[in-house]
Amino acid sequence: MLRKAKLAALRSLKKAGVFEWVGGSSWRQKRLLILCFHGISLDDEHLWRPALYMEPQRLEEHLELLKQTRCSVLPLGEALQRLRGGDLPPRSVAITFDDGTYDFYRHARPLLSQYGYPATVYLTTYYTAFELPVFNVICSYMLWKRRGTVLDSGAEIGLTGPLDLRTESTRYSVVLRLVEMAARENLGVREQDAVAARLAQFLDVDFSEIKSKRILQLMNPREVEEIANSGIDVQLHTHRHRTPEDEGLFRREIQDNRNRIRELISKDAVHFCYPSGVYRRSFLDWLEKEGVVSSTTCDVGLATQQSENLLLPRFIDNQNRTSIDFESWITGVGHLLAIHRAARQRYIPKDH
Repeated sequence: MLRKAKLAALRSLKKAGVFEWVGGSSWRQKRLLILCFHGISLDDEHLWRPALYMEPQRLEEHLELLKQTRCSVLPLGEALQRLRGGDLPPRSVAITFDDGTYDFYRHARPLLSQYGYPATVYLTTYYTAFELPVFNVICSYMLWKRRGTVLDSGAEIGLTGPLDLRTESTRYSVVLRLVEMAARENLGVREQDAVAARLAQFLDVDFSEIKSKRILQLMNPREVEEIANSGIDVQLHTHRHRTPEDEGLFRREIQDNRNRIRELISKDAVHFCYPSGVYRRSFLDWLEKEGVVSSTTCDVGLATQQSENLLLPRFIDNQNRTSIDFESWITGVGHLLAIHRAARQRYIPKDH
């Protein structure tokens, strides 16, 4: 009911000319919208996690809206420089994608090229050496495919007791147990993949088809090099998609991430995105020590000259965002109406 009321209000504001007025204002020109995308569905991922994934046609619709509303889509580095310098063009937008999964290469890159839009990929690098799905998220995805059921026993995959797959939270607990088992047994990537294969067989899910579509896989070295050569900006997202609260371990994540990117594309990355939006104030000093010049969060909002360089807000686009909602953020109306701006600070490390 609340969502319907909000969308009705946005439509009324647009009809009254408020979108156009705010979007063309000097207030909006002093602000930068950093868009955040995660995944573009290769199959049904947008049904599994609509808050992170979207269908390719939804992405195309939103890129078309950027064009129709005369947005100035800038490379991230240039956009941040011009934000600080106070000379942003009208309706400034920077496009970012988190993780660097294969679906970016398959769906997003061609659309970005079609519209001539620059973009930044925050690449987590551990799984770039393996053309395999990321263990914990592929387990979550396959358990979702059997949602609504309770399995009598998980003994076939090394778990005790029944497996309740009826809700997201109960499926989450099964994923945690699988991750803990893999850690306890010190399983490598290929051994984890074998566990995922057994889980698929146990759930009667076609694992070979999932792998052939490269669902929940990272781009491989050739693909990373190809997108970089085409003008996509590749930046930091930690090596194993985690943010340890120990300084040494945290800085090692940045160092390993940067070294791997340097191996892949001969570039020193200096922009960073917090995995899953998780950050602590202590991280800022550690990032500065590693020479990171900007960091983006999942906190929602437009960036201003007063925004902290290492705590920049973004707007997360996904399957749940309607065109009117998306357009409200392009113009700045969405920022003015936003109530909750801080993202939740909780996640499972992905090791990807």
